[in-house]
Amino acid sequence: MTIEALISEVTPPLRANDTVEHAIGLLLEFRVLHLPVVTDDGYLVGVISENQLLDAPGPESVIEGLLSLEPISVLPETHIFDATKVIVDHTLTTLPVASASGKYVGLVKRNRIFEQFARMLSTQERGAIIALEVDQRDYSLAQLAYHIEQNDVRILSTATEHPAVSGNPIVDGRIKVTLKLNVSDTARVRHILEHYGYRVIACFSDDQDDDEFRDRIQEFMRYLEV
Repeated sequence: MTIEALISEVTPPLRANDTVEHAIGLLLEFRVLHLPVVTDDGYLVGVISENQLLDAPGPESVIEGLLSLEPISVLPETHIFDATKVIVDHTLTTLPVASASGKYVGLVKRNRIFEQFARMLSTQERGAIIALEVDQRDYSLAQLAYHIEQNDVRILSTATEHPAVSGNPIVDGRIKVTLKLNVSDTARVRHILEHYGYRVIACFSDDQDDDEFRDRIQEFMRYLEV
């Protein structure tokens, strides 16, 4: 999926000759901390942040004078994964989209990207979630899927986190894998995975009662804080 499909048709950019007061008003109105800045002929010249505006000399200052860095943007055909990396790397709440020539196309709000990820990960589908670990040298998605699907269970989505991302010295050398399954009862799947050397960290089911679900969440959070 490309980022062009998520462009907001509501949130406007700022103009280079807008005042700080006007810019802050738009940030508040659209509940974001960043907005792209364009010229009168529609070219992207930068991204302004709330902090930059608050540090301005006064409310009537023109925002063009506050821009210092090259404008951050992605092309319309950028994949959502690559666009997410740009947002995370630059801690943005909106991501400008521009053509190769710098012509402004639109912006994508961070929450729209995360909503799309939620759909891609089947979070709205009924079923259980299993979080597990496996040694990096032993990890094979095809093999993992085979162990699970031979039990008439289907994987709805998969997410992995490598040791370099987790930064947790206790699990260095091990990959964290989170699976969304199309069943609620995971007892058989857990048994199979543990038999093949996977460490099951936590399981969550939409059939659990509230107290059991809270207990499992707390147990999982304690693990993440180790």
